Amino acid sequence: MKLAGGICCFLLLSLHGDSAQSAAAGSGRGGKERAGRGVPRKGPGRGARRPREPPTPALPLGAVHAVVPLASYPGEESSYSVLPGKKGQCSFGGMMMYDSAVWSPEPCVTCLCSSGRVVCDEATCPPRRCPRPFTPEGECCPVCSDSVFNRTSLGDGLDLSGDSLAPSEHVDPQQRASPRTATGRDRLLHRMEHESEEDDSGEKEGEKRQRKKSTERRQPQRARPEERTSEKDGKPSQEEEEYCWTSREEVEKEAHRSPKQESEEEEEEGEGCFSGGAQLPPLPSACSISDRKISCINAKLTKIPDIADPELRSLELIGNAISCLPDKAFQGTPNLERLDLRKNAISSSGISPRAFKDLKKLTHLYLDGNSLVEVPPALPPRLLELKINENSLQSLEEDSLAELQQLLVLELEGNRLSESNVSPLAFAPLRSLTHLRLGQNRFRIIPQGLPASIEELYVENNQIEEIKETAFNHTRNINVIVLHHNKIEEDRIDPLAWIHHENLESIDLSYNKLYHVPSYLPKSLLHLVLVGNRIERIPGYVFGHMKPGLEYLYLSFNQLNDGGIHPVSFYGAYHSLREIFLDYNELKSIPCGISRMTSLRLLRLNNNKIRRLRRERICGAENRDSRLEHLHLENNYISPKALSPYVFPCIRSHASIVLRPQKVK
Repeated sequence: MKLAGGICCFLLLSLHGDSAQSAAAGSGRGGKERAGRGVPRKGPGRGARRPREPPTPALPLGAVHAVVPLASYPGEESSYSVLPGKKGQCSFGGMMMYDSAVWSPEPCVTCLCSSGRVVCDEATCPPRRCPRPFTPEGECCPVCSDSVFNRTSLGDGLDLSGDSLAPSEHVDPQQRASPRTATGRDRLLHRMEHESEEDDSGEKEGEKRQRKKSTERRQPQRARPEERTSEKDGKPSQEEEEYCWTSREEVEKEAHRSPKQESEEEEEEGEGCFSGGAQLPPLPSACSISDRKISCINAKLTKIPDIADPELRSLELIGNAISCLPDKAFQGTPNLERLDLRKNAISSSGISPRAFKDLKKLTHLYLDGNSLVEVPPALPPRLLELKINENSLQSLEEDSLAELQQLLVLELEGNRLSESNVSPLAFAPLRSLTHLRLGQNRFRIIPQGLPASIEELYVENNQIEEIKETAFNHTRNINVIVLHHNKIEEDRIDPLAWIHHENLESIDLSYNKLYHVPSYLPKSLLHLVLVGNRIERIPGYVFGHMKPGLEYLYLSFNQLNDGGIHPVSFYGAYHSLREIFLDYNELKSIPCGISRMTSLRLLRLNNNKIRRLRRERICGAENRDSRLEHLHLENNYISPKALSPYVFPCIRSHASIVLRPQKVK
């Protein structure tokens, strides 16, 4: 009997220890377990007895020195940039990605936002059998560049125009730079392209046959010794054929050109930007070639390289010294879908009116960091994304964007645009536009004539002083408005500016001139950012009209004190608020109303002037279980000696409470 009793006691002690460890570890786990704890539990019915729960262990007096710091829980807390994400967007690394966006968080990883879910793919590299493989900048997989790129840098190597290699000048196939397998970005983009292809089956079949023929021409198998023809019959071998990017007749013609003919052709070539006949040098060694993609980043190019490859889909020419785009700059790449010309020296006068004529399938064009003073003319009509950030745009005329009816994303940040040089009809043709970025310009009011399809508007870092009643009259689909770092005062926001919007869920008014939380906020608002203002008061019932209710409220770095938060300041949001940031204010106690919040998960009260902790402000008079997962009280004036061991009995895990360090009196 004694042995049996001892075993039972041992088992009970072990079970109790395991449950305690599980409870402590639960506060540091990831999203799935937190989401499980976040589901509201149904209360007991009328007349039913509430089940007895185990007593919550008391907070020890030395807990100030034992609490695990916030850094031990990476990725669990949100930041000011959290967005609701109810329109298919994805949150990644503190940024919101719109649906179908593709990005690379690391050189070898590509991520895709698909209906609110982030899908990442890691590139796999095939083995390379060459003497000196190397990995180009910004790429993941090594390439065999010892022969091709070194020869190219000398001017007698691979020229993608198809005119440079004669049959007698071929290099050893073992040293030839073979194309890389598709990276994760290519595979994800291919998946997106496949889903967005037109329904015309005849066109798709024709493109498929053309791609197959081109692949067979560019990547044939090596010929066996018995299959190679002799030099006597005058026919090139199959091994030589694998270097031909154009027809055999053109290569033979190139091989038999006389020096006199070459000199005559050189004299006929023009030196101007729009001459159209200038032959550019081959690709430099800094360029890399992969499956349907050429990347020349910081390659010291001064002109668009002469490339003849109908299969090319992506061309990156970032960080070069390109200053002009002539008429026939892209005639050899008619199927380009993505063109990246960021950080060059392209001016508006250097772009020919017919520069983009051959790019009928271009969907993504990036011109950030150039010297443009106006939007380029005759842009491809199939563009889905256009970025002209960090230029010197001085105007948007009525017809500047006239042909871009399919455009989804337009970014014009860091320019010289204002309401005086942007026509009210400039955005009218953009019937499909969903994302518009106009930050770091000179607007004093919300831009006029916003398209009805707009969903996200970014006008941060401007000089906006007021929001008129007519600002968002025709934007009933708008979901996100970002207005931080402007000059807006609460009495300059018209009461009818956005209160009746049914889809507006997120507003960022950080770093403006607000003295209290604005009234007449949208009924559908879920996410409100008011960081870095001069807010002294949260008016009563200011959130009372919202349905389903505010979920995220960020009021860090303001001037709130105890008298500025009333018992009814949070009325209407008691059952919806999930996160409240009140750090870096002048509070001397925990605000009233916190104990009534049934969905609250995160409360930041650090860096205030709190000296006394009142249990009822967190747990309420009923002392019901709190769902708080993070409570920050560090950098106040709380004395560990005066801390009651039962200060917050409603919080299950003491690891959720951060109390250290505290300020010295």
